[in-house]
Amino acid sequence: MPSIELFLASLLIGLSIAAPVGPIGLLTIQRSLEHGPRAGLATGLGAAAADAVYGAVGAYGVRWLVDALVAARVPLALFGGGFLLWMAWGLLRAPVAERAASTAPARGPLQYFAGTFVLTLSNPATIFSFIAIFGSMAGRASGSPALMVLGVLLGSALWWLALSSAVGRLRERFDARWRRRVNLASAAVLAGFALWQLSSLLGTA
Repeated sequence: MPSIELFLASLLIGLSIAAPVGPIGLLTIQRSLEHGPRAGLATGLGAAAADAVYGAVGAYGVRWLVDALVAARVPLALFGGGFLLWMAWGLLRAPVAERAASTAPARGPLQYFAGTFVLTLSNPATIFSFIAIFGSMAGRASGSPALMVLGVLLGSALWWLALSSAVGRLRERFDARWRRRVNLASAAVLAGFALWQLSSLLGTA
């Protein structure tokens, strides 16, 4: 596979993995509404950076690290599920200002970035999807694995930029009541994802 095709294919992989609405997407939407597009973008970029890390593991074929991640699947899933429940609880308790423009971020962009970076790294599905996809691509690619990692990073980052910008433009249209509803719905879905992740461990016990 030529270098440009490898890069474009990796960019599409980054987009396709980031785009489905999951815990990170919900957090990006909620934070973009409540605190503005910068907070939402920082949230999404944390996931993009984690995607790039796992993309590098798959692209470079770091066998010992792959084995270590597989062995740590259960504690990672436990940590990720607990972290999601903690985030859901935080959304339930978060105060909502009367106007979105007057709502200052509860934390800085770096904290939002770090939180979703750790959360995405702890997701076993992310681990295995990148290992499988990039492991197969690496065997057919003639370009550098760095192009694959860069493509994934940019593809994922483009999605989060588009999502946070679009939601940020609409935030003034959401009054306190609607933003509270978004918080409650996001908390419920995050808790649902956490319980699903934790219950999936019972089938492998």
